[in-house]
Amino acid sequence: MTELTELRPMPEDWHRALAVVAHPDDLEYGCSAAIAQWTEAGREVAYVLATRGEAGIDTLNPADAAPLREREQRASAAVVGVSAVEFLDHRDGVVEYGTALRRDIAAAIRRHRPELLITLNHRDTWGGVAWNTPDHVAVGRATLDAAADAGNRWIFPELVGLEPWDGVRWVAVAGSATPTHAVAATEAGLEAAVRSLLEHRAYIEALTDQDPETYVREFLASATGAAGERFGGRPAVAFELFTR
Repeated sequence: MTELTELRPMPEDWHRALAVVAHPDDLEYGCSAAIAQWTEAGREVAYVLATRGEAGIDTLNPADAAPLREREQRASAAVVGVSAVEFLDHRDGVVEYGTALRRDIAAAIRRHRPELLITLNHRDTWGGVAWNTPDHVAVGRATLDAAADAGNRWIFPELVGLEPWDGVRWVAVAGSATPTHAVAATEAGLEAAVRSLLEHRAYIEALTDQDPETYVREFLASATGAAGERFGGRPAVAFELFTR
């Protein structure tokens, strides 16, 4: 068996980050412990979601699910110190990769002017084991592309009033099967991550019959424990880091 290489520490010489994902709960399943620690240290993090997650609860009509999941996402973000939460209103489940999505994300990057851009696994599978959703693939890939689009004034010139921003230095992909970097998860960061994911209670209760807190703690302990095996043995949040 090939020995896995140690993960490197994430860069720390930045002040603003923007996380762009497809659905409410994507960040809470992926990297909210790291985000909680970053905001606690005085860094600014904003969220942009492509959809409102309206197709995510089988027992709820999308018209009812959308405002519920938006409320849960805003409450979840607040737990980890994030107050800026935007929704792009692409349709949940049928997000299409293309220029319209790239334009919307490039506009968000120009508004927030981050140095660090965060997204979720953009590859076809989760480690070759489970098939990824089209929304994750489309949003993740479009975010990687929009990092460059945002800095080119001749791409999307219709974004009047939004000055180009070529200041994205890294794109960090959470949930990657090939991570390169990590952030050690403190006890406080993990507790914030648990409380943040628990804010998605309606979604979790529709997803599993397990006690929500037990489910959340077990999931996050497993994810951060696996990353920690390659990061000094401490729980950690792993990212695949692309440098620009």
